[in-house]
Amino acid sequence: MWWPTAHTATGDPTARVVFEARVGGRIYERNAVGDETEWGWITIWEPPKRLVYQWHIATERESATEVEIAFIDLGDRTRVDIEHRGWDRLGERGQTWRNANCAGWDGVLTDYKNACERGA
Repeated sequence: MWWPTAHTATGDPTARVVFEARVGGRIYERNAVGDETEWGWITIWEPPKRLVYQWHIATERESATEVEIAFIDLGDRTRVDIEHRGWDRLGERGQTWRNANCAGWDGVLTDYKNACERGA
């Protein structure tokens, strides 16, 4: 619901990001005419505490990196820890992709924070 359309693989402003909420569930974007672009798949689904998934946007599935997101209850707020690992699977391009991805997380996390504050 909150993922910014500027941060999709296709850049299509009609694209919606879909997480199939289960282990083995796909992560993909779907545009208004139903075309889908796969991003990855969920390997651990433990709401409300943890999500782990393989991510291969714009690369082959065999080169997927791994993202782990943990939600830590601090009483009056929740801390979100994100570890994105496995960049070595991309070989020489791994460090460049890692650096670019840090900027991408900065962009999407602002939208996530704003959605949480709105109660979305």
